[in-house]
Amino acid sequence: MKIVAIIQARMTSTRLPGKVLREVLGKPLLGYQVERLRRCCTIDEIVLATTVNATDDPVAAFAEAEGLRFWRGSEEDVLARFAGAAEMAGADIVVRLTADCPLVDPGLVDEVVRTLTESDPPLDYVSNAGSGTLPAGLDAEVMRAAALFAAHAEAVERQEREHVTPFIYNHRERFACRMLRHEPPIEGQRWTVDQPEDFELVRRILEALYPQNPAFTYRDVLALLAAHPDWIEINRTVSAKPKPVKNEDGAYPDEA
Repeated sequence: MKIVAIIQARMTSTRLPGKVLREVLGKPLLGYQVERLRRCCTIDEIVLATTVNATDDPVAAFAEAEGLRFWRGSEEDVLARFAGAAEMAGADIVVRLTADCPLVDPGLVDEVVRTLTESDPPLDYVSNAGSGTLPAGLDAEVMRAAALFAAHAEAVERQEREHVTPFIYNHRERFACRMLRHEPPIEGQRWTVDQPEDFELVRRILEALYPQNPAFTYRDVLALLAAHPDWIEINRTVSAKPKPVKNEDGAYPDEA
């Protein structure tokens, strides 16, 4: 059973162009993410999924320099891009990640992967994203390749094609899904890089922690921010994506 992490990456972000290769301490943000994912115990291969646009040639060049395989596809149809990358890599299990998360935590990724691979009865999709109990930037979605290929074959809505996984978690009559919550919840923080304020916070975190301990964990970040509570305010006003809708019991669907 081959587990492949696929990172979607492109240079043409409207809010912060070129952010994935923007450097901190002489290293691109994408380089930090790849380095951290290589510490995962569950992942067999890391693949980059970028676009066919010439503007993303630097992403392909980065992959080659890092010894990573990459897949180039449609900019808008990210689902097709993921399916192509998964097929190329011979994936049985796919870990979906986005390239704006240089602080991704290997231990948390492994937790999501193992929740799926050790599930009985078997799950098709597990995510720690969207519950609002982890800072944005620690997200990981894990799915069986069969579910991804089914979504690619059948999804028609623009949102389903652009965001890869909605077809799976919106068809729970077909796919067994679970949303993981972190306890205790870590709320109101953004560790992803979407806007200049986000980059400023992540830059400070990396400059403070990486030179002394490249393998720092999310707990080290929490301790750092507890020592510098004013840093949290740097990107406090940056808009976050809306949370999923809770059910009538006040809980997110299939929490675990």
